[in-house]
Amino acid sequence: MRRYFLVIFTAFIIAAIAGFFVFPQLWTTIQYTPGKVHLVVEGGIAGDEDFPIVEDGQLLFSIDTMKKFVDPNVHWDEKANKVVFTTRDRVLIMKTGKLTAMVNARPVDLNMPVKLVDGKPYIPIQMLDTMFGIEIRWIEENNVAVLDYVKNTVQVAEVQKDNRIMRAKPALWSPAVRKDIDRGEVLRVFGEDGKWYKVRSNDGFIGYIQKKYVKTDLIASETDVTEHAGSIAWKPEQGKVNMTWEYVGNKNPDISQLKRIEGLDVVSPTWFHIVDKQGTVANKADIGYVNWAHNNGYKVWALVGNGSDPDITHEFLNNTDTREKIYQQLLIYAKLYKLDGINIDFENIYLKDKNMLTQFMRELSPLLKEQGLVVSIDVTFRSSSENWSMCYDRKALSQLVDYVAVMAYDQHWAASPVAGSVAELGWVEKGLRRILEEVPKEKLLLGLPFYTRVWKEEKIDGNIKVSSTAVSMGKVKQILSEKKPEVIWDEESGQYYAEYKEGKATYKIWIEDDRSINLKSSLIHKYDLAGAASWRKGFESEDIWLVLQDNLKVKQNYTQWANANSAAAE
Repeated sequence: MRRYFLVIFTAFIIAAIAGFFVFPQLWTTIQYTPGKVHLVVEGGIAGDEDFPIVEDGQLLFSIDTMKKFVDPNVHWDEKANKVVFTTRDRVLIMKTGKLTAMVNARPVDLNMPVKLVDGKPYIPIQMLDTMFGIEIRWIEENNVAVLDYVKNTVQVAEVQKDNRIMRAKPALWSPAVRKDIDRGEVLRVFGEDGKWYKVRSNDGFIGYIQKKYVKTDLIASETDVTEHAGSIAWKPEQGKVNMTWEYVGNKNPDISQLKRIEGLDVVSPTWFHIVDKQGTVANKADIGYVNWAHNNGYKVWALVGNGSDPDITHEFLNNTDTREKIYQQLLIYAKLYKLDGINIDFENIYLKDKNMLTQFMRELSPLLKEQGLVVSIDVTFRSSSENWSMCYDRKALSQLVDYVAVMAYDQHWAASPVAGSVAELGWVEKGLRRILEEVPKEKLLLGLPFYTRVWKEEKIDGNIKVSSTAVSMGKVKQILSEKKPEVIWDEESGQYYAEYKEGKATYKIWIEDDRSINLKSSLIHKYDLAGAASWRKGFESEDIWLVLQDNLKVKQNYTQWANANSAAAE
């Protein structure tokens, strides 16, 4: 009897196992929890924390879900209750509870406003499909939202037999996700695993189907997904960019005294400054100067500064309404004064505001480019200084602008405790190599100093006190003529060096002149940069422009420069 029952029990176990493999359609899995709205992104199911909400047939995604799947740079200003989206050519600002959004400063009606749920903003997603190249569908019968990224082509699989099964895993023993897939149904393919395709049905279910039951094909997208270049950055007709900053103090230059400079492409007058926490842009612009520049073939990229005030900068960077106010002023001024570009020169910024500086440019650039303006920003070399270097996300900024000008000077700054060069050649080249790890060479303008520091060292109470004065190249020649110090070539700095005594003080000068500028500007060809940006116009000697014209406009590559300067290139 025991043997009989053992045989019966064994037969039952074998039958059960066989039934599991032969009739796997008896086992099913519930993919979506009833009563909850699920999110499917391409071929995967998002986590519970990414569940959307539905109101009046409209899907709303949380700010975190938007960052994860749609726009990692979406910005939420909790104080202003505003959400800011940016793309290469658009800025969209939505305010909670408002049925009007602003796209590039123009009003657009919404069907559903941004809503606050438990203090977190939820954004109506369906209006953003074109802006971000996504397709969004709401499958009400299954409580599923499906998000796809638009592509040129997608792979599909057409089922060739009735009653096919989609399984949770690529195996016959796996539970069925759907058991009723019939001939002719088209599934979206998201991968393959051996003899199985990973697929998604049109009603939002995700699973695996055997390859032998389907026929695959590639179909073209109905949506145009071509990458549009947008406004192309201006380039000079010949050679590299030759830009110079025109310092404007209490008044603009007398244009009747200005001469045309051969080989110069761009002038950047220091006209605009953000002077308070409310975002007021002080204006020193002069249409007469613009007309003079245009008549001489120059482009005008007006500089916008922050006065090197970190507190004011913190306030306007972190307030969406204030940032908008600044953009509107700049757009008005750009149109009023017929500008060709805007140069952003924000310095001395708190490290905590690094991301907000990037956000500022992310919002401003599309607005400027829409008006056909060239956008550039000034940065320093990488260093450990929080306020003067670490505050710049150079890689992110370079993706937002046409040109990045690196201020390759002030190696020894005005208040440096040690006397030294403004920009040693080796220091410049080392800094250049490092910044090229973050900024594309075709966007980088190398800053060249037209000034020199005269250092004074004097012994006071047993200590050496160091001070300095920034002077022009012409002033240096005057000092050398009057003091007649010994002038020697300093190979390490790539500059002439002079030293003299006066009373108990020792004066030291690392001289910027045509030879030092020739060496520094050769790096533009050596690293195939976009060009040069010089600080500042009026501090140079006339022969400097001949050097720059030759290096930036006549010579086409570093080999040509090296052949003409064989001794210097060794």
